[in-house]
Amino acid sequence: MATTLHRSLPFRLSLPLKSSLTPALIPRNYFSFSAMAANATSSAGDDAERIEVESDVKVEDNNNDKKKKKIFVAGSTGRTGKRIVERLLSGGYGVRAGALDLEKARSGLPQDPGLQIVRADVTEGSEKLAEAIGDAEAVICATGFRYSWDIFAPWKVDNFGTVNLVEACRKIGVNRFILVSSILVNGAAMGQILNPAYIILNVFGLTLIAKLQAEQYIRRSGINYTIIRPGGLRDEPATGNIIMEPEDTLYEGSISRDQVAEVAVGSLCCPDAFYKVVEIVSRSDAPNRPVVDLFAAVRQS
Repeated sequence: MATTLHRSLPFRLSLPLKSSLTPALIPRNYFSFSAMAANATSSAGDDAERIEVESDVKVEDNNNDKKKKKIFVAGSTGRTGKRIVERLLSGGYGVRAGALDLEKARSGLPQDPGLQIVRADVTEGSEKLAEAIGDAEAVICATGFRYSWDIFAPWKVDNFGTVNLVEACRKIGVNRFILVSSILVNGAAMGQILNPAYIILNVFGLTLIAKLQAEQYIRRSGINYTIIRPGGLRDEPATGNIIMEPEDTLYEGSISRDQVAEVAVGSLCCPDAFYKVVEIVSRSDAPNRPVVDLFAAVRQS
C-alpha cells in the first residue's frame, strides 16, 4: 500500500462559486434533492470513456421505476464510470448511462430495470447532450480522453466535453453536477511543476491543464457542483481508508476506483459536498470515516 504524504499549501484558486453573469434557472427537482440530503447516508457511495450522442438518442427499453431519482453518468463504460453506475443502482437510483459503444455497455454494465443506456458524445455539443441527459436530476462526469495521435484529445474531452455537459445541464435545469478530476491539476500553482506525476500527466496534450480549465468553468457556471480530485487510480479493491483534503493539498498517493465511486455517489445529496473541491487518496493507517463526515471536515477556501 502506497504511503501518501500530504500538506496544506497557501495556493488556492480564487474563483467565484456562483456567477452573476449566468441566467437564473429553476433547478429540476431542486427541493426533492434537498429533502434527500437530510436522509443521505455514507453507504451510498478515470480513465472513463468519452460518450457519443446521435441526433435521435437511443434508449434501451426497460421497466425503469419512474419514482427513483435518476442520475446521468457520462463515461459509464470506463473503469471508474462502471463502478459509479453499479453503486448508484445498488443504492436505489435510476441511471441513464452514457456510452460510446452500446454493445460494450450492454455486456459490461449490470442487467438492471433501473438502467437506461444512451448513446452520446461529449464533444458534439450541449444540445445533443441535453437529449441524452433526458429526465435525469443530476450528472456525474467520469469521462477521460482515449490515448491517440490526436494531441488535442484531452482538450476535446476533458475540457470542452465537460463544458458541453455543464451547458446541457443549464439548458434543461439540472442543477447538480459531480466531476471526477485529478490531483495535481493545479500543480504549477502548488509548486509541483517538477513533480514527475505532473510532468507525465501533461505529456499527452497538457491533460491536467485541460482538466483545470474545465474545473474553473464549472465553478463560474453557477451550477451546484462537487469536484473530486482522486490520486492515482487503482483497479484493485480498497486496502486502506479514504483521506479527503481541500483543493491543492495532495501531490501524491493512490486510491481504489471503488472508493472514488463511493465518494462520487455519496456526494450527490450531501449538503457538505455542495460547491466544494476535494482531493482524495487512501492510506492503510487512516481511520474509517463515513463519506458525509469526510466532506463535513473539509472547508472550502
